[in-house]
Amino acid sequence: MKKTAMSVIGAVAMMAAMAAQATPVTYQFDPDHTYPSFETDHFGGISTWRGKFTQTSGKVVVDVEKKTGQLEAVINMDSFDSGNAGLNTHAKGAEILDVAKYPTAVYKGTLAKFKQGKPTEIVGQLTLHGVTKPLNLKVNSFKCFVNPMSKKETCGADASAKFDRADYGIGYGKGYGFDMQTTLRIQVEGIRQ
Repeated sequence: MKKTAMSVIGAVAMMAAMAAQATPVTYQFDPDHTYPSFETDHFGGISTWRGKFTQTSGKVVVDVEKKTGQLEAVINMDSFDSGNAGLNTHAKGAEILDVAKYPTAVYKGTLAKFKQGKPTEIVGQLTLHGVTKPLNLKVNSFKCFVNPMSKKETCGADASAKFDRADYGIGYGKGYGFDMQTTLRIQVEGIRQ
């Protein structure tokens, strides 16, 4: 009798664990480890400007069993940092990003093309400068683990895409020969809720 009860308890515990794994899990962005960054041309190949946005919020919901998930990132455009104070001021102004009128950029997407339990692509849309267009991100790396410092389950990813910034109404520099092609990289870490 005891043996049967123990077997039933063990089976119930195993089923509960499997059910828990099959449900979607939410990871809230860790703002101290999440920095969307960019690379863009300066004067048609003379150099490449690089910078990042230092304030981003959002979440990822992952269902490993169903091989799907959703991502939403909200980028504070006023947190633009190129490492050049003069450029930061100009870029935030009406001629380029116009952060007073468009204070945030938003990326929403669906995790896709899972391989070995990890997404390799995010199919979604970027809203930038008041314009929304399809933009898919390539997931270059994706890892979940228990962070030994925080003791919390954490997932992190590095994703990237290229787009034409003029398509979003940010055409400054085109008349000077600037290449409008821009590389977006999103370094993100999320903590399980």
